[in-house]
Amino acid sequence: MHRRRTAIALSAALAAVPLLSACGGAPHPGAAAVVGGQRITVTQLESRVNEVRAAQRAAAPDDTQYQQTLARTGTLTRDTLHSLVLDRVLDRAARNAGVRATPQDVQRMRTTLEQQAGGAKALQSAWLQQYGVAPERIDDSLRTEVEAQKLAAALGADMNTTDGKAAFWKAMSEASKQLRIDLNPRYGTWDVEKSTRVDAKTPWVKQVTGAETPPQTA
Repeated sequence: MHRRRTAIALSAALAAVPLLSACGGAPHPGAAAVVGGQRITVTQLESRVNEVRAAQRAAAPDDTQYQQTLARTGTLTRDTLHSLVLDRVLDRAARNAGVRATPQDVQRMRTTLEQQAGGAKALQSAWLQQYGVAPERIDDSLRTEVEAQKLAAALGADMNTTDGKAAFWKAMSEASKQLRIDLNPRYGTWDVEKSTRVDAKTPWVKQVTGAETPPQTA
């Protein structure tokens, strides 16, 4: 996987560009965030986090290793919320561009990545360690990667260039404005200039896999 081509990288320069700013209104009770009028509930968020923790516990050979994992991933809840919101923004941006990820697209990407990683279990381990994605959520994660690839292609955005990245993130910013995102203050503010969650390990933000023959990480 280490030689898999990087097609999207969130550079330090882009991290300084405002993308998703909180609208200033208070989210609905029980919501971690409200995106496009739809709630991401605290219960949903906690469920996703618990999935990752269970997978991390199962992967740890002993309690010492698990405690080390917990220490390394102390921002998991905020990172997970960041991913959930950005996934919805990407969905809107993709729809705006008239593209979508099909189940067949996702399966093709998964097959390629499993070959590169050395099997399904190896891919699950890599996605868990690198991105905090539970095994049962890998297809969801890959769908966002496919959508990001297709969005970039629809925009004619070469993600290896500054102009291409700017075009991609302009589309994302427009989608975020349409969705009128409210973040529960419990989880901070939603502005990439101020939030540490710009460093959340979201696979499709870090990179979009190229459709290459097998022989990457963020």
